[in-house]
Amino acid sequence: MWRWVRQQLGFDPPHQSDTRTIYIANRFPLNGLYTPQKFIDNRIISSKYTVWNFVPKNLFEQFRRVANFYFLIIFLVQLMIDTPTSPITSGLPLFFVITVTAIKQGYEDWLRHNSDNEVNGAPVYVVRSGGLVKTRSKNIRVGDIVRIAKDEIFPADLVLLSSDRPDGSCHITTASLDGETNLKTHVAVPETTVLRTVANLDTLVAVIECQQPEADLYRFMGRMIITQQMEEIVRPLGPESLLLRGARLKNTKEIFGVAVYTGMETKMALNYKSKSQKRSTVEKSMNTFLIIYLIILISEAIISTILKYTWQTEEKWDEPWYNQKTEHQRNSSKILRFISDFLAFLVLYNFIIPISLYVTVEMQKFLGSFFIGWDLDLYHEESGQKAQVNTSDLNEELGQVEYVFTDKTGTLTENEMQFRECSINGIKYQEINGRLVSEGPTPDSSDGNLSYLSSFSHLNNLPHLTSSSSFGTSPENETQLIKEHDLFFKAVSLCHTVQISNVQTDGIGDGPWQASLAPSQLEYYASSPDEKALVEAAARIGVVFIGSYEETMEVKILGKLEQYKLLHILEFDSDRRRMSVIVQAPSGEKFLFAKGAESSILPTCIGGEIEKTRIHVDEFALKGLRTLCMAYRQLTSKEYEVINRRLFEARTALQQREEKLANAFQFIEKDLILLGATAVEDRLQDKVRETIEALRMAGIKVWVLTGDKHETAVSVSLSCGHFHRTMNILELINQKSDNECAEQLRQLARRITEDHVIQHGLVVDGTSLSLALREHEKLFMDVCRNCSAVLCCRMAPLQKAKVIRLIKISPEKPITLAVGDGANDVSMIQEAHVGIGIMGKEGRQAARNSDYAIARFKFLSKLLFVHGHFYYIRIATLVQYFFYKNVCFITPQFLYQFYCLFSQQTLYDSVYLTLYNICFTSLPILIYSLLEQHINPHVLQNKPTLYRDISKNRQLSMTNFLYWTILGFSHAFIFFFGSYFLMGKDTSLLGNGQMFGNWTFGSLVFTVMLITVTVKMALETHFWTWINHFVTWGSIIFYFVFSLFYGGILWPFSDSQNMYFVFFQLLSSGSVWFAIILMVVMCLFLDIVKKVFDRHFHPTNTEKAQMYSNTVALSDEFIALQPLSRARNQLSKLRQAHSVSYHKNNNNNNNNKKTTQ
Repeated sequence: MWRWVRQQLGFDPPHQSDTRTIYIANRFPLNGLYTPQKFIDNRIISSKYTVWNFVPKNLFEQFRRVANFYFLIIFLVQLMIDTPTSPITSGLPLFFVITVTAIKQGYEDWLRHNSDNEVNGAPVYVVRSGGLVKTRSKNIRVGDIVRIAKDEIFPADLVLLSSDRPDGSCHITTASLDGETNLKTHVAVPETTVLRTVANLDTLVAVIECQQPEADLYRFMGRMIITQQMEEIVRPLGPESLLLRGARLKNTKEIFGVAVYTGMETKMALNYKSKSQKRSTVEKSMNTFLIIYLIILISEAIISTILKYTWQTEEKWDEPWYNQKTEHQRNSSKILRFISDFLAFLVLYNFIIPISLYVTVEMQKFLGSFFIGWDLDLYHEESGQKAQVNTSDLNEELGQVEYVFTDKTGTLTENEMQFRECSINGIKYQEINGRLVSEGPTPDSSDGNLSYLSSFSHLNNLPHLTSSSSFGTSPENETQLIKEHDLFFKAVSLCHTVQISNVQTDGIGDGPWQASLAPSQLEYYASSPDEKALVEAAARIGVVFIGSYEETMEVKILGKLEQYKLLHILEFDSDRRRMSVIVQAPSGEKFLFAKGAESSILPTCIGGEIEKTRIHVDEFALKGLRTLCMAYRQLTSKEYEVINRRLFEARTALQQREEKLANAFQFIEKDLILLGATAVEDRLQDKVRETIEALRMAGIKVWVLTGDKHETAVSVSLSCGHFHRTMNILELINQKSDNECAEQLRQLARRITEDHVIQHGLVVDGTSLSLALREHEKLFMDVCRNCSAVLCCRMAPLQKAKVIRLIKISPEKPITLAVGDGANDVSMIQEAHVGIGIMGKEGRQAARNSDYAIARFKFLSKLLFVHGHFYYIRIATLVQYFFYKNVCFITPQFLYQFYCLFSQQTLYDSVYLTLYNICFTSLPILIYSLLEQHINPHVLQNKPTLYRDISKNRQLSMTNFLYWTILGFSHAFIFFFGSYFLMGKDTSLLGNGQMFGNWTFGSLVFTVMLITVTVKMALETHFWTWINHFVTWGSIIFYFVFSLFYGGILWPFSDSQNMYFVFFQLLSSGSVWFAIILMVVMCLFLDIVKKVFDRHFHPTNTEKAQMYSNTVALSDEFIALQPLSRARNQLSKLRQAHSVSYHKNNNNNNNNKKTTQ
């Protein structure tokens, strides 16, 4: 029974096997021995709450916050014991904060419910009882056969059974899953491809065995067991057979698929996992300050309790004649009385803890995040993309970054590949105006710079080659040379996963170098820009990939169509760093073509011009080009049979399939003949060099983490300004052992120590990094911290994340920021304190998993130097101001106890206690935290060194915190004692001779305090708008109007009428008005003097910059911080005004010229 209860609560989930068995169309065995597995339905649930659990669950989450829980305890204490203030004073602010937060979260969850209902209620067609049945998406069950039409979205994870194509293939896009817009081909097993109608599918008897659901989008292992004529046929199922929920069917009329994962077990739903909560430095400082103020609160309560009992040691104060004790009070326990009094003082002073701080900070972060999306300077016109904020909790962290870790490809570069050079059989060629030109003489040729066209054009006329041909070699040598060139470009055209849209083959590649024809009539789609660039280059040369049909790949070579049967694809993976295809040529010969990084291809080669190619690859890399090597192997029939059997066994295995496939791939991809290498260019993005230089000037260290080879990465680092030409480049590469790595690190450390003047840059590769992190972390980090720039090449995704984690946990605890654009950058983006996704060409996974997403790397400078600077200054002032105004608020209450024998008499009316933080002082600081611009944005952008003034959380340092706290105490002393000295000798300040009372004195203190803290906020404001004026002066006016209204009526629901006509009497005294003005000036005078003194004698860089930007008009930067529609209107008005003035000036000039003439 207990185990069942734990299972229902989710603490002890029922045991599940490693695999699931799915009977297609839910045709279960007729014998009674089979117990069907239970699967969840197809409902998607993204909401957090239901109608029944919203209240308890939301309250539980909110009271996990220390401040909320603390005020709940105070409220309960007020209910249980006799306290000096009404429970409403704590209960109402708490209720307000809890209600506002609950409404916000409830509204967001209601939107999620609506979205879920729309998705779950979408119509779908399911094959049941021999016919198509229309139902809702949520009613799909595991095992159901679903029909999907063109351009429809898959409602569950389906295994493809058949399509309208004879080969059973279909095309899909997964843009909503990983952002990749290219067409991907998925295929059905041969036995089900013929089942294209509902009637045929009704005859299918098959079982699918596959793994349990997992989040990896690109991993699926299973097998289909088909029963035909009492015989079982086993077919492997992999990612190419699985159609993921959220993907869309393209270029295919309809398909049928069987649901294997439904609802929250689909891969899309499993990727909804919540990211680890990132906490900003400001939030951590805020929690520290709360603890300090909690200590102050408890100290004040203890002091007050002790002093109360000290006073009561004298009999005349223990039981004065006007306040006799009851019999129960005389007989009660002293310990209980002491605890009760302590709790009462705790309640009396509890407003020193600002309960509304949390809700104000949340509103500031939420509303402030919209300015990033509205910023026109972060809008990329070419792609139409604006900046996105995925989490608003880290806005201020953008102003604290000390390390930037960036990917190279697609982040610093455009990720638009252009074929530039290649090396074929040891000869280097360069593409110039659509022609391949060799850089050096070909073998046995005296003529250098020969066009490859002159040899390749004879490919179809080999019998006619003579000694007078362009190569000047014997026909046998030339034939061999042409064969190698032919194989090279065939490998380029066949070894890929490129798809074609709008296939038109007529007139394509009928002659060599038809550069104007192929690109215009063939449109290639590829998941990798490298592959697309290479296939397009081969098409320009005359080897045109026409497309694939069923298991056939068609290539047109100089007008001659050749068909290759695609036997196997050995998919690319990050461990092998290569991919291969096995094809059968028209002649019946079988070839393995392999393509990959030189570090993965060259070790597997046993023939070809290996050394020459290696030299050429290094030369390409030094130019900053991306390189790939091509190789092949001709397979005999016996070799192919062995390969085919091993691949089948590995692909049908349900256990350790990936390991078996890796072993099979390693067995196949060996004894290769090297064909050559390709080099494509990925040009730098605009203003990358300027951005990196600005980051360096701001005191931010930039690390580049890339998977590219050493030479390519160094070349790009030099070209983008990451490394300077004068920088001393240190290298930690090709380390083979721990000892060798440790010795090299010590040498590097010595070189850095001996040379203090020169800047150092460090280059480290993935292999050496693994050795360095294994046992020499401290030594490695010491070397890195002393280098101005670090470049890590040949990095695996997890290595990127590990490097960032090392920096994060180092003794200095620096704030890190990671920038990337691809799926391989997600791990480092999530590891860093702040993750920035580039909305590039490698999909949207990085942008979706990031905290912020921008279209180009150059936008990073505006994001950090302007938005980060503003957000940090705003929220730092907000936090300190909140503590300051609450010290001002509650300290007079503490001082008042010395004059009322610690009787726990409250100084302020309960209504003022309740509304102080909610109404009277909330709006000025909120508007300040949204709109403040203490420096012109242009100045911040052009002077990156100003970023150093706010680094290391300087605005929230303990020194600044103590300054604001002491300022609050000093102001509170002036409020209290100024009012006391005014009334201490003569309380008859009214014209009619009436005397001031307790509530009048409290109202005077409250009035001076409210005006002072509001004007203090005005003094902190540098950027004034009409909104600032309205809320600042409006808050003071509202207080006076409210007090007159509140004190002018006898409220029927109030137990006491303490404030009746008190405020009228207070304001009727001229001495009071004079005292209010005098005390406000006294409070702020010293603060103003300090500001003036600091600015003139010890100005910071920020204060110096403010001298040049004291007034800020409507600039382009200010326009950029507004909604796009409003900003465009303002820009058009400015342009029109400029145009009018320009024409006026021209007319005036022309008139002046005429007058002169």
